[in-house]
Amino acid sequence: MKFAIFGAGGVGGYLGARLADAGHDVHLVARGDHLSALQSDGLRLESVAGDTSVDLPATDDPSKIGTCDYVLLCTKAHDVEDAAADLHPLLGEDTAVVSFQNGVDSERWVADEVGEAHVVGGVAYIFSTIKEPGVVEHTGGPARFVYGELDGERTPRIEALHEAMSESDGVDAVLADDIAVELWRKFTFICAQAGMTATTRLPIGDVRASDASWEMFEAIMREVVAVAQAEGVDVPEGTVSEWLDFARDLDPEMYSSLHYDLTHGKAMELDALNGAVVRHAAATDVDVPMNRAVTAILRPWADKNSQQ
Repeated sequence: MKFAIFGAGGVGGYLGARLADAGHDVHLVARGDHLSALQSDGLRLESVAGDTSVDLPATDDPSKIGTCDYVLLCTKAHDVEDAAADLHPLLGEDTAVVSFQNGVDSERWVADEVGEAHVVGGVAYIFSTIKEPGVVEHTGGPARFVYGELDGERTPRIEALHEAMSESDGVDAVLADDIAVELWRKFTFICAQAGMTATTRLPIGDVRASDASWEMFEAIMREVVAVAQAEGVDVPEGTVSEWLDFARDLDPEMYSSLHYDLTHGKAMELDALNGAVVRHAAATDVDVPMNRAVTAILRPWADKNSQQ
């Protein structure tokens, strides 16, 4: 099958390499120095699940790729709307655009541009990043990718995607019964992990060591679950407890990508994370003071970084 990886960074580069190794026709969309390295030297994946190198066509112009069976949209959340406008040359009648971003709004943003019929929801659990131009480093995490049609239907295209993902070494592939639940489950954790490590500028171990901060970590998650349930998403009641147990076992020196972007002057995903909780809550009767606090504290930095 033919895949376009739109955003061949940590997540997209990992998937592109694994799918190519499984024999699929993979095209990469990237930019800047990373694109130049992909074009001259190919893509190298350094992974705890096994290294590989692949020489794949790479471009910053989707019209040079043509229509695909699947587009895996792996940009940062704040780049989704701009990226969606560039997807049209890749789309055939039944092309699926699988959105792998943090947050719960990307699918709607993509659907507004290309139509809901093209959109498949996706969740990625992986610790990977661009180590240097042309090199993607996978340092840990389950390399677990969850996806599903927005209406939960088991269509031929989602079954075929599941087969392609499942046969790719180093990919833990999961076809979801209800992708909205999966999106909000991850969102619950990442809002707390990102929000607390960014606002305190300290790793998770220090957050856990402070009773007040750990209580806020839990409160952020409870607010997210309450908003999801108010919107009709059936997030399981045990979600917060499960994530707390998970967070207790994390490396005490772990931060988050939001913290990295904050401290490195990069565009931040605040509006896709805690800011999104505040927006969604406004349409419900759920109060979200902890997420409002995180958003207020980080807003000046998000605005400042976006101008750099």
